[in-house]
Amino acid sequence: MTNSPFSKVRLKDFPKNYWVVIMFEFFERGSYYGMMSILSVYLTDILDFSKEGVGLIKSTIQPLLYFLPILSGAIADRMGYRKTLMVAFTLLGGGYFLTSQMTTYGAVFFGLVIMGLGAGTFKPVVSGTIAKVTDERTSTLGFGIFYWTINLGAFLFPLFLVPLLKAISWHYVIMASAIGTGAMIIPTLFLYKEPDGRVETKEPLMDSIRGILDKLITVFKDWRFILFIFIYSWFWILYFQMFDSVLWYVKAFVDATPLNEFVFSVTGLRWEFDIEHVTVINAGTIILLQLFVSKIVSRTKALPTMITGVMLGTIGMAILAINTNIWVFIAGIIIFSIGEMTTHPKFISYLGLIAPSDKKATYMGFGFLYGAFGSLIGGVLGAFLYVRFIDNPMIAHIRDQLASKGIQLPEGITIARALEKAQAAGLSKAEIVTHASPSELWLLFSGIGVFTIISLLLYQKFIARPSKH
Repeated sequence: MTNSPFSKVRLKDFPKNYWVVIMFEFFERGSYYGMMSILSVYLTDILDFSKEGVGLIKSTIQPLLYFLPILSGAIADRMGYRKTLMVAFTLLGGGYFLTSQMTTYGAVFFGLVIMGLGAGTFKPVVSGTIAKVTDERTSTLGFGIFYWTINLGAFLFPLFLVPLLKAISWHYVIMASAIGTGAMIIPTLFLYKEPDGRVETKEPLMDSIRGILDKLITVFKDWRFILFIFIYSWFWILYFQMFDSVLWYVKAFVDATPLNEFVFSVTGLRWEFDIEHVTVINAGTIILLQLFVSKIVSRTKALPTMITGVMLGTIGMAILAINTNIWVFIAGIIIFSIGEMTTHPKFISYLGLIAPSDKKATYMGFGFLYGAFGSLIGGVLGAFLYVRFIDNPMIAHIRDQLASKGIQLPEGITIARALEKAQAAGLSKAEIVTHASPSELWLLFSGIGVFTIISLLLYQKFIARPSKH
């Protein structure tokens, strides 16, 4: 029967509105990951911000993307999806533009917060539209394409667009993000239609927000549930290093010459691996292997599979400690990405197991808190540890060497400026970097993964509700 949920779904079964929001998602996520693929290095090496300052920025804007949708979703239900999209793309385009034009810490911080508000406003409208324009038969494929589009944007923009623009000027990358999101106002005006299934509500907005906050308080009172999410969020501290400490590490230590020569020997193209391609490795691995991995773990138990995924991610991070060889680096990121795609679907499944049966929908709705916790801690912690194990030892060595030459290094100097002064004085960067401890840094992050594994095992044994397992 054509109405059977097992009927073959064709692409033409999806209405135009579906493909419009898929286009929105592609450009919004491509713009976001395009900028994020170079942002931390841009802020430290081009704008001369401290890594601790960048960590604070990241620990502010990234949690917005996870937490704000619970409020912006309620606003969208009253204001209308189309109007909300207009606001979101205005904030996104404006935030990116401000970030691209400003050079002072406070102004850049402000621009990125505006961008984060736009991204947090955008997210629930897209997922809400897809939920409205699909049915039981088409929703699985519909959301599958949606999630695949996220990784496609994260793959293509940094692979092709970012290197071209960065070669002209770094801030052009962020300008492209402003154009890629701000331009979406046009199809919103002329192509996007308000979903027919959107339910209008006459409940006052403040009453809805108060209801959301009441549910949030209810969830936070369940310490077992919140503890589990908090434990899992430590694995995501590792994930968020892909956009901070890993990028700084690649810029400072990884010699991509063997990879570049290999690509040239195979394709004849003069291509160079750089920081923006870290995102490409992660997203490309997920695009290629997610269906295969999902099929393998589809029948496995949730918590053991989660632990296996965290273990793979931990191994991937530990591999970075072996040496700075580009092939070792790529292997580490690929293994970490496999761990990520193994773990996260089972996290969602496990939430359903530990949530009270009478509040399952409410509890599942707050599963995003893993990202809020992980990004809140990850930005600041990653920057602190990187400075502690990498920058400070190198700056101390440069300071001593310059002092012996009668040159004083200013207090609070960034490593980029310190290296410039060191090389101007005849010191070798190759010798300076030997005083850093990147292996210890990655082993410490791997320790966070081990801590997560042990904590999950202890949670299962001593804390989880026995009646649920």
